[in-house]
Amino acid sequence: MCGVFGVRSTERDVARLTYFGLFALQHRGQESAGIAVSHAGRITTLREMGLVAQVFDEEKLQALPGEVAIGHARYSTTGSARWENTQPVLQHGPVRRVALGHNGNLINTSDLREELRSAGVRQVSTSDTEVIAALLAGDPAPLPEAVGQTMRKLEGAYSVVAIADETLVAFRDPHGIRPLELGRIGDDWVIASETCALDLVGADWKRSVRPGEVVWVDSGGLHSAQALPEGRGALCIFEHIYFARPDSRLGGVAVHGARVRMGRRLAQEAPVEADLVMPIPDSGVPAAIGFAKESGIPYEEGLIKNRYVGRTFIQPDQELRRQGIRLKFNPLEEIAGKRVVIVDDTIVRGNSTVQLVRMLFEAGAAEVHVRISSPPVVSPCFYGIDMSDEEQLPAAHRTVEEMCELIGATSLHYLSVEGLQWASEWDEGSVCRACFTREYPTRGPEERNLAKLRFEPARA
Repeated sequence: MCGVFGVRSTERDVARLTYFGLFALQHRGQESAGIAVSHAGRITTLREMGLVAQVFDEEKLQALPGEVAIGHARYSTTGSARWENTQPVLQHGPVRRVALGHNGNLINTSDLREELRSAGVRQVSTSDTEVIAALLAGDPAPLPEAVGQTMRKLEGAYSVVAIADETLVAFRDPHGIRPLELGRIGDDWVIASETCALDLVGADWKRSVRPGEVVWVDSGGLHSAQALPEGRGALCIFEHIYFARPDSRLGGVAVHGARVRMGRRLAQEAPVEADLVMPIPDSGVPAAIGFAKESGIPYEEGLIKNRYVGRTFIQPDQELRRQGIRLKFNPLEEIAGKRVVIVDDTIVRGNSTVQLVRMLFEAGAAEVHVRISSPPVVSPCFYGIDMSDEEQLPAAHRTVEEMCELIGATSLHYLSVEGLQWASEWDEGSVCRACFTREYPTRGPEERNLAKLRFEPARA
């Protein structure tokens, strides 16, 4: 996941705009947040562990004057959740200083790290983002050409914002695996992972950054070049299912509407006799609405979610760990004696689903029918989702019936791949569905299991 944001303006408070842009993108990463600004050629960064509102306050924003700003909210897929891996990274290269934030995941990081090490480039983090920044900072070509030459060395998914040579830069991999949107406030240009961030800062959406394209904004305005030929379109379909905020649009398609259609199609494919339909909040809400509308079964909220779980660094003790999912969800009494349909967006590792089903039966549900608004996850993702080990994916080695037995439900049905594609309103050749189909848009990595911590130093 991760959220990136960038803006250039001589009239506006760019750090403040970036703060609010990151606020809108907080759902894409909650581990750390950072802002970098360029003022009269000097780049300053402020980045810390925690949520956007925890990292920044009025005093810190006022200490970040400038004409160009980029921001980042992190969800780690390469490198652990520690300060050294926070972004934007600041790279002092032999040619230029670069501040850079990245959403995605490279599959050739090992080779690039070795190339940089052989060239004497010191690396202080264990993320793939530092690699991109180091390549760009060391390229002697003019900035647009340097970006293009850097892109030619990268494999995998990357949507990037950067500051270099007092210029705002953004570029996207040739398959467009992760989203990157371009907007405008008056005469000023804004770049963000999702349109919801443009909406929050009052920017009008203009277009998506094209796959393989580099755009840059300097004193002369907006410029663009097709640095790499546009490849087979492969926007991650998980953006439609889960990642993107419901009020965003992906390629002109409203995310909330797509998720409601997933629920409608799921009700057609897997009808059931039940007393109520309830979502797993919050990700299952749109699909549950669609399922209820299509099936005619009443929609109810049967689970109350504590929305502050996961936003603390304080770990529960052993007794609270045993309570498991109750830290996050608690059932309402209304489900007692009812035949319940619970709708969620996906089952990845399955641990939460097992606990939820058990909790609903303990609360008195007569039947628990699980409906998932995506197909079974059967293959690792190498492009920015933290599920790179097939052994952690129970559906990869089980039938639907075996998965139903594993989670302890009365019945289990998934949305078909065809149904998902129909609901997204995207062409089959425009999205990546590899986690459901095992068909990847790029070559696979030599290390089949791209473990997130593979570059971390060994510890006793």
